[in-house]
Amino acid sequence: MSPTIFVHGAYRFFFFSREETRIHVHVTSPDGEAKFWLEPAIELAQNHGLDKRRLRLIEALIRNHEEQIRLAWIEHFSG
Repeated sequence: MSPTIFVHGAYRFFFFSREETRIHVHVTSPDGEAKFWLEPAIELAQNHGLDKRRLRLIEALIRNHEEQIRLAWIEHFSG
């Protein structure tokens, strides 16, 4: 299961239910996909096909939605 946290344009932000316990978020778009850690700091973990401009935009979106991502993570994994 991979619940969607939010969508912004062509970007879907989500996580996988059965993955590592460290808080992170995946993002996918027609151009590629990436994974960002939220702990200990927001940083790129993996990238497949996204250019630097898109990665900067995605990181900014994650920073703007950080609280929403964390709350979704806690709600999903504590239930």
